Amino acid sequence: MILMRLAFLPFEIGAAEFVSHTNIGLLNWLHVDGILRLIVSLVLLDYTLYFWHFLNHKIPFLWRFHNAHHTDLDLDASTASRFHFGELALSTFYRVAQIFVFGIDVPTVLLFETCITGFALFHHANLRLPLWLERQILKVIVAPRMHGIHHSIIREETDSNFGTILTLWDRVHRTLMLTRSQDEITIGVPSYRVFSEQRLIDILAMPFHRQREWILPTGEIPQRNQLS
Repeated sequence: MILMRLAFLPFEIGAAEFVSHTNIGLLNWLHVDGILRLIVSLVLLDYTLYFWHFLNHKIPFLWRFHNAHHTDLDLDASTASRFHFGELALSTFYRVAQIFVFGIDVPTVLLFETCITGFALFHHANLRLPLWLERQILKVIVAPRMHGIHHSIIREETDSNFGTILTLWDRVHRTLMLTRSQDEITIGVPSYRVFSEQRLIDILAMPFHRQREWILPTGEIPQRNQLS
């Protein structure tokens, strides 16, 4: 994961340096500066990252690579680093587009990458926070229980909670789901539940094989009334 980050980050930095030299991008054209520029930049990056995550679930070609992340059978902080190199390569093109469109500078790129790495580690972690505390956190940022629902084997639940940092985007686009307790969630993708298929070589090859239907080994589609 570290090696892949180091391999793709220079493309983002190069794009940000080009933006700084040419003054292209929305924030440059609107002459937004100082702390306001930093805040607006981070908000815009997080908002458009929501759409990238959404597209990874809705476009079959992108899902082939994102599926490697979701097939993890045990959700913990290591899941935050379980991304296929193909997905990271494709996301780099998207991130470069974000930088060009909004006019993001190099320090903001580095800060945002640090933030999303930290937040991903947090909301994938197998932490059981006090319920009252997590409810307060969820008013603003994504927390473990919320993202745990996103990793459910039930399709409706997987297709919810796409946010990375702020919960606002899921609220605005009505993809927020908080009505499942952590104990109700079965983690993973229903058709990839054989532990022997979780080897590194299998995960790397996964996008290049025919994708399986969203069904359990029994042939059933997982539904909430089946699992409760």
